[in-house]
Amino acid sequence: MTQRLVVIQFPGSNCEYETAAAASAFGFDVDIKRWTISEKEFMSYDAYILPGGFSFQDRVRAGVVSAKLEVVSFLEKASNDEKPILGICNGCQILAESGLVPDINDGREIEIALAPNTRDNKAQGFTCDWVHVKPVNPEKNIFLKHFEENDVIPIPINHGEGHFVLSNIAKQYIDQLASLRYCTPEGLIDSAYPTNPNGTDANVAGLSNKNGNVFAIMPHPERATFLKQVPFWIDSEWSARKRASFKKGEDGGGPWAKMFHSMSDYIATRRGAYANS
Repeated sequence: MTQRLVVIQFPGSNCEYETAAAASAFGFDVDIKRWTISEKEFMSYDAYILPGGFSFQDRVRAGVVSAKLEVVSFLEKASNDEKPILGICNGCQILAESGLVPDINDGREIEIALAPNTRDNKAQGFTCDWVHVKPVNPEKNIFLKHFEENDVIPIPINHGEGHFVLSNIAKQYIDQLASLRYCTPEGLIDSAYPTNPNGTDANVAGLSNKNGNVFAIMPHPERATFLKQVPFWIDSEWSARKRASFKKGEDGGGPWAKMFHSMSDYIATRRGAYANS
């Protein structure tokens, strides 16, 4: 049965088409719809992605204007219905500003913020690079379930406000939630630059809600779903896989293909549970 996914296009989104292409490659029937989508149409989808970009020109601060739109109230209903919601880069910032992540107290309070990048407590500016991350508690989030805690995964970043600032309560709960942490190519979680590329608290690159169906990630998994997207120069097994794949004249799944497989498997399992209830 077809799994329907919608990528929500905000004024200033610029990653919606590559995000849709990545999801389509893994079997999803994908539409790109504007933020003015009706609630009825919105709720007809199985999964949702908020893509990267600069919604409303990042006025005031990144994601804050979009977080006040009516479509976010639809996202809240979808979250309560345990549907998958993924926010990438600007989408991550929107989820943070809406309180959907981490949603520790079930009150949609803002417990995290995305601040401008820093390096040694000084302004870092916009950063575009490849980094490494590792999952923490991947079994607690539907997007990470196919990953293991000892995985070290290359991924590109492309942001100016990717510094997670955690509230006191978020700091208390951070190790209980599913997350991605910036790490060295060997898997060491080191808070120093360049391992931590933006000064983020606790090396956080992505963070789940408590229920595990919503995930906010600052790096771009859609830009590392195919082997052809992985650069040869990064220090990773994935570079070797790319060389081997090219020699065979094929292009297999990249390091973040598992994220889309995880989401698809969750939807299939969820449908089976409803059918048997």
